[in-house]
Amino acid sequence: MDSREIFEQTFTRYNQHVSPGIATLTKFMGLETTEHRAEGCYVYGPEGEAYLDCLGGPGVFTIGHRHPKVVAALKDQLDLMGLSSHILLDPVNAEAAEQVAALCPGDIQYVFFCNSGAEAIEGALKAARMHTSRPEFVCAEGGFHGKTFGALSASGRDVYKTPFEPLLAGFKHVPFGDAGALAATVNDDTAAVLLEPIQCENGIMIPPDGYLQAAREICDDSGALLILDEIQTGLGRTGKLWACDYEDVVPDIMALGKALGGGMMPIGAFAARAQVWGIFSDNPYIHTTTFGGNPMACRACLAALDVLQEEDITGLCARRGERLLAGMQQVAAEFDNVIADVRGRGLLVGIEFTHPDIANLVIAGLIQENILTAFTLNQPKVVRLEPPALITEAEIERVLSVFSQAAADTVEMLQL
Repeated sequence: MDSREIFEQTFTRYNQHVSPGIATLTKFMGLETTEHRAEGCYVYGPEGEAYLDCLGGPGVFTIGHRHPKVVAALKDQLDLMGLSSHILLDPVNAEAAEQVAALCPGDIQYVFFCNSGAEAIEGALKAARMHTSRPEFVCAEGGFHGKTFGALSASGRDVYKTPFEPLLAGFKHVPFGDAGALAATVNDDTAAVLLEPIQCENGIMIPPDGYLQAAREICDDSGALLILDEIQTGLGRTGKLWACDYEDVVPDIMALGKALGGGMMPIGAFAARAQVWGIFSDNPYIHTTTFGGNPMACRACLAALDVLQEEDITGLCARRGERLLAGMQQVAAEFDNVIADVRGRGLLVGIEFTHPDIANLVIAGLIQENILTAFTLNQPKVVRLEPPALITEAEIERVLSVFSQAAADTVEMLQL
């Protein structure tokens, strides 16, 4: 069966059994092939056609696809044990928790592994409410924390929320980056403030300097906890180990995910200071997970953390990201009639267009040249670039060149 036949068969199955909407969107974007394998910075189709992955999951493949060290670790673990018995202690889970805690900022000590970032947010919310015995949460407009009920209640775009209302009570939203609005909203009923250090799905929105420090002080003054969602920004992506390191802020609870599994296994976690871990003191089974923290996922996590440190992934993100951001700013200056802004930190770069349709056409142009990317979920005008840290300088220059040509083609097509 050739690649065309595989695509048509898969397209039909998506239409009939998975998601007609995704099938139609894929065809609209010109992606009339299927993924077959992946390695490093590339995803390959059935006949070996190579796509440079500048979406990265998003944020999952910081150390690349199928890193050899992670693959080897998983093969070794598969010969031993795949899932936990939940009766005996699991040394792989324990070691992974120790290593994650060692890398977390400040005095964060305890770690609960789950299966995704959204689950990590759910656990963080429960821990905060149990610790404070307070009913409310203050979050940011435009934020994105996942699509389970608690995470969705904390998130900030109505298109994803309205169909499922009423959502959970007790969630208030204030403008992101506005410390005054945050201070005016947090009160004695606030269990926690939940923020992303950088709003990824809202278009790579970077808050004003000092905002996270102000949030920390507001929480300290009110007795509320500070929860930071580092699911997409953590583990080197922004050019620092954690995005909150830009302001030297230590949260009470941190949510992790995405790159935590080394691009090979689904895993999330919420980690907290010892004084917050009282959620488990009276009843260690008050919050549990069947598959979370399984030996395979934790083994991938351990290997990924080794790679993170041994290969200076954070430094690579900083250096490669500096060139990518500067290059995209040059492109934006050339097409300032359609590109409104370029912003980012490390290998987390957003290009904001004046209209979502322009963004989609540029994305399609990139795809036609075998470069994969997408818009941000809460802000479709923004094209995101989140390639693996091992992207080369030559590959970055290719991305810049193709992006510039796609923008030029779009401007010509629309006669802008």
